[in-house]
Parts: sequence; structure tokens; C-alpha cells
Amino acid sequence: MLKSWAVPKGVPLMEGVKRLVIPTEDHPLEYAEFEGVIPEGCYGAGRVKIYDKGGLLIKKWEENKIEFELNGKKVRGTYVMIKTGVGWLLFKKRG
Repeated sequence: MLKSWAVPKGVPLMEGVKRLVIPTEDHPLEYAEFEGVIPEGCYGAGRVKIYDKGGLLIKKWEENKIEFELNGKKVRGTYVMIKTGVGWLLFKKRG
């Protein structure tokens, strides 16, 4: 299974930028390669595009904090997700 998150404004590429992340329904591994259009009226309707591909290393997974390293073609570095009272925030870690 793929643990799935929506990042409406995109993954921050610079330190100091915080973005909202929304947990979504997990997906089967086969979805990792899917690009196309999900029809209106279906769950997840809209255009699906793969933004980046690469590796992921989970450094820490706690109830309210997830730290991981992304090694993609476009997105690289250590990121942190923190659970707040209103949802999850994503930011690029310094250094």
C-alpha cells in the first residue's frame, strides 16, 4: 500500500515555507505509476499527474511527527510533517 497525502499547494522546495498536507485514502502500489483523469462523480475525480519520482527514507514516524528524506529528481532533502490542532503541516528541514 501507498500511504497517501494531498499537498494542495505543492511540496515546499525552500526552507521556511510551510504547507498544509491532508491525509487521503491509501492506494495500492499499482497507483504509483498512474497518470490520467479520474471521471467526475468518482472518488478522487480530476487529473492525476506524477510530479516526481525517487526514493524515500523514513527517519522518524511518531503519532504527531513524521521526518523523512526525499531523493527525487525535483524534490530532495529532509522534510518534517507536524500534526497541529487544524491538521498537518509540511516543511523542509534546515541543513
